[in-house]
Amino acid sequence: MPKLIKNGQVLDDTSVILTDSEGNEVHEDGDAIVPLACWLEERHLLKERHTSVGVLLEGDAEPAELKDDLDFLKLIVINFPSFVDGRGYSIARLLRERYGFKGELRAVGDIQRDQLYYLARCGFDSFVIPDGKDADAALASFNDFSDSYQATVDRPVPLFSRRRNQSAN
Repeated sequence: MPKLIKNGQVLDDTSVILTDSEGNEVHEDGDAIVPLACWLEERHLLKERHTSVGVLLEGDAEPAELKDDLDFLKLIVINFPSFVDGRGYSIARLLRERYGFKGELRAVGDIQRDQLYYLARCGFDSFVIPDGKDADAALASFNDFSDSYQATVDRPVPLFSRRRNQSAN
């Protein structure tokens, strides 16, 4: 079973990602994650469920398609089909900074230990660690760096401004 890093803990990932865009296989009694196409086609029915529904975005997704639903959604999952595919970083920043998404933003797919710190800086707050990878080592990677230069979602003031402000005080 894949592991999930969330809130600084390693957990079992029990979420179900449905790949059928028909949306007919959504279990009534459990949380589910549906592809964007399914969400857009069936959102009126999915919003009536008594369990949580998340939306899965691929790298070519346009996050603006979800802007009217962001207050309802508690989870958005972004798939990284390959570790060299960085489109998910941009989608995460758009969701957090432009559209103000406050729910859980989860990275899945081919994510590596060395990427987790940077994914978090773009607004991700949970990560599915692929089978065969050491989840505890991945969790430790969040301590690889003590500070950062650029402004990002998790720290909107760049280092030069923080230092200038400290000098002024």
